[in-house]
Amino acid sequence: MGGNTLAQSSSAADGLSSIPALLQRNVERMGARPAYREKEFGIWQSWSWAETAAEIEALALGLLNLGVDEGDFIAIAGRNRPYFYWAMVATQCVGAIPVPVYQDSAAEEMAYVLDHCGARFAIVEDQEQVDKIIEVQDQLHQLEHMIYIDPRGLRKYDHHKLHQYSHVQEQGRAAREEFAEDLAARRAKLDYNSTCVMLYTSGTTGKPKGVVLSNRNIIEASKSSAEFDHLTKNEEVLAYLPMAWVGDFIFSIGQAYWCGFCVNCPESADTMQTDLREIGPTYYFAPPRVFETQLTNVMIRMEDAGRFKKWLFDHFMAHARKVGPAILDGKNVGLGARLKYALGNLLVYGPLKDTLGLARVRVGYTAGEAIGPEIFDFYRSLGINLKQLYGQTEASVFITLQPDGEVHSDTVGVAAPGVELRIADTGEVFYRSAGVFEEYYKNAESTASTKDAEGWVATGDAGFIDEATGHLRIIDRAKDVGQMADGQMFAPKYVENKLKFYPNILEAVVFGNGRKQCAAFINIDLSAVGNWAERNNIGYASYQELAGHPKVLETIKSHVEEVNRSLAEDPMLAHCQVHRFLVLHKELDADDGEMTRTRKVRRGVISEKFEDLLGALYDGSDEIYTTTEVTYEDGRKGSISATLKIIDAEVVPVDAPQQEAAE
Repeated sequence: MGGNTLAQSSSAADGLSSIPALLQRNVERMGARPAYREKEFGIWQSWSWAETAAEIEALALGLLNLGVDEGDFIAIAGRNRPYFYWAMVATQCVGAIPVPVYQDSAAEEMAYVLDHCGARFAIVEDQEQVDKIIEVQDQLHQLEHMIYIDPRGLRKYDHHKLHQYSHVQEQGRAAREEFAEDLAARRAKLDYNSTCVMLYTSGTTGKPKGVVLSNRNIIEASKSSAEFDHLTKNEEVLAYLPMAWVGDFIFSIGQAYWCGFCVNCPESADTMQTDLREIGPTYYFAPPRVFETQLTNVMIRMEDAGRFKKWLFDHFMAHARKVGPAILDGKNVGLGARLKYALGNLLVYGPLKDTLGLARVRVGYTAGEAIGPEIFDFYRSLGINLKQLYGQTEASVFITLQPDGEVHSDTVGVAAPGVELRIADTGEVFYRSAGVFEEYYKNAESTASTKDAEGWVATGDAGFIDEATGHLRIIDRAKDVGQMADGQMFAPKYVENKLKFYPNILEAVVFGNGRKQCAAFINIDLSAVGNWAERNNIGYASYQELAGHPKVLETIKSHVEEVNRSLAEDPMLAHCQVHRFLVLHKELDADDGEMTRTRKVRRGVISEKFEDLLGALYDGSDEIYTTTEVTYEDGRKGSISATLKIIDAEVVPVDAPQQEAAE
């Protein structure tokens, strides 16, 4: 499956062989058009492509003045701001390699990345990031200079090797005559084989790996995906996802520079929803968790709405679920149904989309984790063109995409343009394309085990091509798909996603590999359950107290049993019903190592850390007392103790024919 990969990877797309070359083209063709916006102090600031190029050049000259050499690695840590996107392009202009780091990384996590890549320079946002690096500077002997954007709180620090971003730019402008020729020469050297960026994997199973992506990888992936969805210079995107994640790099630099559209940066995480409404993006990406949270908030608000508003919402949403996706896909729907949908759009769907900030979305995507079919269908029923893609850092994001009019909640689409797909005998999905990464930095062994001599990359995911649609279906991570004691397939992610559909359930971890029955750990959603408690005059002092409340446990039990009934209808996974579960006394947290920075569950860490709880689920215990170490925001360690109830859930008996089908 897929198109011709080799043909399009042999030469630069339209002669444009680097991100700085794309920047120059954009200045020449649309210099006055907005390239970046940022909201600061409640006001949107804007920079045109010409102004952006001037800012980038000043920083690039400043970096040369500081002594940046070709091939140096420059770490970048902070929230989404134009300054950091400029820093990444300025780094490329001088022949160095940007290495974005998750801004919420603990000091030790940041130290690992900076030490592994050997970063000589770091560009960070503020005092918090500076302090993190100072805390671990003894481990970073190669780090020479730090550049910060926000000077607040840093006036009395030793500034011998600490520099303010704006001052570096000023020094660059002052030294223009001295370094302009060198800068031009370094830019001219950049070609399709030059390294564009190095991004670290989330490290679900071990230490993060540095994925080296070339200009060929980024530009070809950006070009083909932009053509697939007909993206133009008129798109508006909101840059709010971690800059260390490959998706943000593709959307906010790769596609933005290829198409020439504007990248909008919110003021803060707290104002993101307001800023989203003000911008009204036309091209939007969010992981399932964001869509789940938005839907939870909608449902909470509707519970608090008056009787008539609630009836109006329920009535028209029921109609939207029936005909909305069909209307969106341009299928034939009766005139009466269309008229009722139009009325619903006037009264419910339109105002709701505007409140969510999604009124202008022309192309929307979700990926990273499987999204619950009910959640997916909810947004599409509103008329939002939400689709799924399947990708990896190693693929420069895109492996499969869903074409307009061919959107299914249980598939991830067809091979993206220029991508070839292959399903191995083991069920593992393989691909190759122009976006395939160059190597894992300093890790030839992992590179060889992931990418073979012919360029085929092992995704680590198990899946198959759906015969009815020709689309790829992903079952689970190949390493997570196992067998239960009776030989039946065990696919935990599928069950977890069904559980997470309920607004009350934030996270679920299902166990059962090699065992006779499945069991689960569950995290409640504090906002959803807390709102319910408030409406029902139920007082609580902490997450732990609310998670153990009898009525909460009763509600979660009803959700688990509903999922069990749904699973019983699936011949392949009917035996994955959850027999016993407990509600954890703490939220799973990346700071505690239980999740990655991209919010993926570290199943192995959780099994080991909560070994006593897992044992209690399977030994017939009714409750268990446990003490767990936690990490506070300031890095201090503490512990919490609780007695957790273990709940038996009703399961639907699986008859013999279903078992045979599963085999």
